[in-house]
Amino acid sequence: MKYVIFIPDGSSDYPVDELGGKTPLMVANTPNIDKLACKGFGGFTNNVPDQYTPGSDVANMSIFGYNPADFYTGRGPLEAGSEGIPTTPCDVIFRCNTIYSESDAMDDFNAGHISTEEADELMKGLNEYFNEKYPDFKGKFYTGVSYRHLFVYSCDSVEDAKIMSSIKTMPPHDIVDEKLVDNLFGECELAEEFHKIMYEAREYLKDHEVNKKREIPANMVWLWGQGVTPTLPNFEETYGITASVITGVDLLKGIGNFAGMNIVNVPGATGYFDTDYKQKGEYGIEALKETDLLLIHIEAPDEAGHAQNTEEKVKAIERIDEFIVGPIIESLEGSPYRGAILPDHPTPISVGTHTRDNVPIIIFDSEREGDDCESFDEEGVKKGSLEFKQGHFLVQRLIDGDY
Repeated sequence: MKYVIFIPDGSSDYPVDELGGKTPLMVANTPNIDKLACKGFGGFTNNVPDQYTPGSDVANMSIFGYNPADFYTGRGPLEAGSEGIPTTPCDVIFRCNTIYSESDAMDDFNAGHISTEEADELMKGLNEYFNEKYPDFKGKFYTGVSYRHLFVYSCDSVEDAKIMSSIKTMPPHDIVDEKLVDNLFGECELAEEFHKIMYEAREYLKDHEVNKKREIPANMVWLWGQGVTPTLPNFEETYGITASVITGVDLLKGIGNFAGMNIVNVPGATGYFDTDYKQKGEYGIEALKETDLLLIHIEAPDEAGHAQNTEEKVKAIERIDEFIVGPIIESLEGSPYRGAILPDHPTPISVGTHTRDNVPIIIFDSEREGDDCESFDEEGVKKGSLEFKQGHFLVQRLIDGDY
């Protein structure tokens, strides 16, 4: 038996006026996904436990088969898992965005989608600056992809690391156009240290040669999503099947690494509108020849939601259908398979960030007839018979045929 879970990140939405009161999933031309809806079982799920912010970290940990309430320690540590960054129990790992801030506001949470090459110059420059000015500086910046980076800070004790990990920080994509001063985290002495690092970084970055050439300069960093390194049970030992992950986002690679999954690196997988959908589909087909379960994640619909770009969101959904879902399902025909398609969370165009609403899901099985939902969208799955369960049960449901 083969298993595949398609994750079109943030694809669920609210009705959009320019789409005649329909959602992007409803208007997108998705013949391959609709076939799965007709054959499968429709319904809703939710991947974000009540006590958590609806982020891709928590939501995708659920889809990967792990209850965030048991295992989540922060977004930064998960991304560090993708990079193989060595840490100790005293280390707090932050997600570090390169941002653009004018007049102390969050004007652009991704600095105009800065290139990785440009960002690497900035991260290396920040390390040199802080180490020269403060010989005993306890932190280090690590380059990620585009605007998504990491900052690791070595606290004086495990207790300090736990305290810092527990302080609420604000995702930059949730505070666009808001004043930074209104969204600084915590009031304790530890938190103040990180405030100073962010603002001192701005003094260095504002005159950097990279930013002199950019229309939207990356003139500050924003630290958030911090935590200590988590421990996830090995996926194969837990579920009795092997798993591979395809994604252009370090966060999901990190979850996969901690769980002992196989990470498939696809050339051209950027985590943005220009990601190579065709390559992801082709690599997915090959991965399923060697592994039992494929988790294939596509970030583009989420990025379009953040950008409030309806056209790009519809295009992304259609490309997922044409180049990923269609070819992978065709490659499985003739052998038994089960799978699901679902967003991790909604990223509505009208809101521009994540929400915690329930998301539509289709579970399909080559050996069983389903609900004939006709379409995979917020309305189409309502006629389905799928019992509502939290997202972290999904992997076991597929293995057990529990639908």
